[in-house]
Amino acid sequence: MPVKHLRYAVAGLVALVVAGCGGGGGGGNSPTAPPPPQPPPPPTMATTFSQFQAQIFTPSCGIVSCHNTGAAQAGLVLEAGQSYGNLVNVASTQQPGLNRVTPNQPEQSYMIKKLRGDPDITGERMPRGGPFLNQADIDAMIAWINNGAPDN
Repeated sequence: MPVKHLRYAVAGLVALVVAGCGGGGGGGNSPTAPPPPQPPPPPTMATTFSQFQAQIFTPSCGIVSCHNTGAAQAGLVLEAGQSYGNLVNVASTQQPGLNRVTPNQPEQSYMIKKLRGDPDITGERMPRGGPFLNQADIDAMIAWINNGAPDN
């Protein structure tokens, strides 16, 4: 056998021996079980209306010129102190058959449809031109609505 082939054969044999030993040096051949999967972390998104106001409406909707007192698109002011009264149990001006927010009915709440960009909305997905809310934020709003949309 040529030396070149002998080297490959020896290298292969060494690799098999090392693999068979488990490489752990623990003396046993039992493999260590992988740790169980960790549960997902709890949501950290806002869950109360005051948190939505501080984390979403004020920085994304009320400060820019879309839903502030000076230029409220669709008559919707989303500034602190005014937004709740302009959202909950108030008919949408774009689709009057739907309230902007209907407590306990997120699928009948026009705000959720606008935030998701549902195909049956009038106009554009909100916030106009993005960046759009992530799914976790939208899910938190849906949970708030399912909880009765309290003014908390």
